[in-house]
Amino acid sequence: MKIKQDKKVLIIKLGYSETLDSTLSLTTSLGDVLRTTVILHFFKDCNITWLVDEKALPLLEKNKFIDKILVYNSDTVFQLRKEKFDIIINLEKVPEICKLSDSLVAGECFGFGAGGSKRLIELTQDLNKKKQNKHCWQVVLAEVLGKKWEEEEYVLGYEPAPEIKYDIGFNWTTGPKWKNKAWPKNYWERLERLVGDKYSISWQKGLDSISEYIDWMNSCRLIITADSLGLHLGLALKKRVIALFGPTSHHEIYFYNRGSFLLPEAPYKCMPCLKSGCDKKKQCMEYISPEMVLERIKSDFKPDTSS
Repeated sequence: MKIKQDKKVLIIKLGYSETLDSTLSLTTSLGDVLRTTVILHFFKDCNITWLVDEKALPLLEKNKFIDKILVYNSDTVFQLRKEKFDIIINLEKVPEICKLSDSLVAGECFGFGAGGSKRLIELTQDLNKKKQNKHCWQVVLAEVLGKKWEEEEYVLGYEPAPEIKYDIGFNWTTGPKWKNKAWPKNYWERLERLVGDKYSISWQKGLDSISEYIDWMNSCRLIITADSLGLHLGLALKKRVIALFGPTSHHEIYFYNRGSFLLPEAPYKCMPCLKSGCDKKKQCMEYISPEMVLERIKSDFKPDTSS
């Protein structure tokens, strides 16, 4: 067993605000927390503490790289203020979290807050800069931390039930913040009819339980999903993934050679708008037809795939 260094690292990623999104929110983005775990590889020999929102806690539990997980509340804030860290990485732009980060004792600080990362500030405050960004999330975070990303993957501590039961999983829901990411339910239903008996299909399970959700996802060989937690979980579980994008940028996602994406064939110049609301009568996601998804299934997936 490798002995860890004495160097102490604090990662502040509650999920309150998506790191590369300009808006502030107290709605926990579970997918944003999960994909941030890629930075653990950069500090795997250090003593790591992670401050997180209670809703995202199950995504970090039993993580082999994290030594201490703290749920954000008044008690943990008091505890942190008694400690000293060599490195603090604050990936929350909510003012009260930045204020907390700035009040802690650290040798180096990265991310948001006093003397924050120019690259992060640029991408979150300048919509045109973000639209022009062609680098995936992992590359951006590595750059912010002064590291080089070498295709390291997400790190999920939870060990799901191993049994494969279905060819295709329909990860059809999205979080409350980005409702315009969702593919219409009647499109999912039509896709199911088009698939027929060619593949076995399961609709998303575990809507109220992350562990049940992960178990369900691991029971499928291929995951079809919008840009949501399900996309990141599918990649973390090394599943084949077909991702449907509309208002958000596919450039931010690295598929680890296990997935592909589909974009709307829409007559809109605003895509991706990078906004959580839409004033169009027909939203861009409606321009991804079930027939397009079926063709991608046929080209990308074989029912005897092992994972």
